[in-house]
Amino acid sequence: MGRVMDSFTIDRLGHQGDGIAPGPVFAPRTLPGETVSGVLDGQRLTEIRIDTPSADRVRPPCRHYKSCGGCQLQHASDDFVAAWKQSVVAQALEAQGLSAPIRGIATSPARSRRRAAFSVRRTKKGVLMGFHAPASDQIVEIPDCLLVDPVLLSMRDVAQDLARAGGSRKGEMTMLTTRSEAGLDLAVSGGKPLDRALEVALAQLAQTHDLARLAWDGEVIAMRRPPYQSFGRAQVVPPPGAFLQATREGEAALLAAVKEAVGPAKTIVDLFAGCGTFALPLSEQADLHAVEGAADMVTALDTAWRKTPNLHQLSHEARDLFRRPLLPDELARFDAAVIDPPRAGAEAQVAELARARVGRIAMVSCNPVTFARDAKTLAEAGYRLNWVQVVDQFRWSSHVELVASLTAAHIGDA
Repeated sequence: MGRVMDSFTIDRLGHQGDGIAPGPVFAPRTLPGETVSGVLDGQRLTEIRIDTPSADRVRPPCRHYKSCGGCQLQHASDDFVAAWKQSVVAQALEAQGLSAPIRGIATSPARSRRRAAFSVRRTKKGVLMGFHAPASDQIVEIPDCLLVDPVLLSMRDVAQDLARAGGSRKGEMTMLTTRSEAGLDLAVSGGKPLDRALEVALAQLAQTHDLARLAWDGEVIAMRRPPYQSFGRAQVVPPPGAFLQATREGEAALLAAVKEAVGPAKTIVDLFAGCGTFALPLSEQADLHAVEGAADMVTALDTAWRKTPNLHQLSHEARDLFRRPLLPDELARFDAAVIDPPRAGAEAQVAELARARVGRIAMVSCNPVTFARDAKTLAEAGYRLNWVQVVDQFRWSSHVELVASLTAAHIGDA
């Protein structure tokens, strides 16, 4: 006897990209207005059949879409995805009683991801390298992935050699692969514990495959060339595995919006500065103070600044801004602030910014919900939310990034 199929009409998309029908019932890879049927498993619909498709439904361009869990929205038209991501930001603001002009969306092109975390596992027949299937620990090989730079997909031979040298059939390795301007930069985790024999083998592999750098569980095994990234005129060598914007195009869109938001400021504080994505380009026009929790990232930023001629003054400190946010007396000397916190937002630091009345704030966020919460704190302190620029670095995913411009009342029109 077959399983019972229930029918539903999709009302909207949730923040994870799943269609939501009344109940709620969550139906992955469906679109608003569609009539679908499937087997209900708790609140999740499985074995989904599209009975009445949306006009926004398209044929997924990637042949791996059904089996790979890397994308959620290839079944939707580009125009639909762009409008939906902007609406996610607008709805997050509305939930906090806020509104602002949303100035379109900057979407990175296909095959532009310069970094990808591949899952690698040894098998009886060889080595698997790819991404996980949806809601699964099964690895799906993705030789024709439309997201990542093709150079990263050429790493299969490297993954095979690394897995044979230091992998285990009992566990899975993660190979964080980054295209730097000096070659490929690999940071591997989850392999065998490092000993002298493995270290020698890995160093030989780095030479054989002409890797710029190879790190194993955070320890640099070989650096044949510094794997630098250009932030403005500065060339930064990030620590292994350190945060990096996913695409050059996305980074450029974020930076352009940040520059506009800080305007003519001559003194700027960059909070959650990382390796200097914003601080180093901004130091071409203003004095900067960069604050970041990870000391090794601060060191990378400082080294790049010292090696780059004709930049403005750039001071820095390693500081946990969740536990020790900068206080109003420390913020008082700055004309503008850039703040780019993790997904949790920066509730404590934003409260101090509100008290300090820093004139201009460029707020960067990868989570519209925590962004809206923090923006409300500033709005209640008298800040004006001028505009929001949405940025889509993670094409075909539910991920949304943005930059917002806020100004204190004494600044006037921005």
